Amino acid sequence: MTPLDDTVRAVEAILFAATEPLSLDAIRAHVGPLEVRAALYRLVQDYAGRGIELVERAGRWHFQTAPDLAHLLRRDREEQRRLSRAAIETLAIVAYHEPVSRADIEAIRGVQISRGTLDVLMEAGWVRPAGRREVPGRPLTYATTPEFLAHFGLATRRDLPGIDDLRAAGLLDPVNLAVEQAEGQVEVAKRGEDD
Repeated sequence: MTPLDDTVRAVEAILFAATEPLSLDAIRAHVGPLEVRAALYRLVQDYAGRGIELVERAGRWHFQTAPDLAHLLRRDREEQRRLSRAAIETLAIVAYHEPVSRADIEAIRGVQISRGTLDVLMEAGWVRPAGRREVPGRPLTYATTPEFLAHFGLATRRDLPGIDDLRAAGLLDPVNLAVEQAEGQVEVAKRGEDD
């Protein structure tokens, strides 16, 4: 058995026993300064096409059920509490604009946000406090967590869908699309007047 094989076995055991996704540094804390990255890529190849796979989400590694087999486990899954519309909107604002303050969220949504909305998102482990802004009042800001990325199957925030992706999927509100089109027509008309 080669030293890499020993490292692969050690990394596999650590990830299998872990209760949460692990970063490279966390894995190295267990196995020392071995070829952890090479071992991870070897494990990715070894588990490709099997019932479970090794994936990296937000710089953290964990085993997950192969996506094509998820339907077999759905009946065993605990039913999650559904988020309110306010919580979904708030989560989207935090994800796309982080770090954001409560005032930023309220300005974007156009309504006040209840304290419970952010609490629900923090309880779910998807939003965390991200420090204070260096402006008068030093408001607390919020950002998404690695758990948010893992839950939604994103490697980084750059993997979030863009406006064109959302429009193509039919997920944008028709009223918002009409307003957006009207604003575009007004802008075109203004440019025509300026010429």
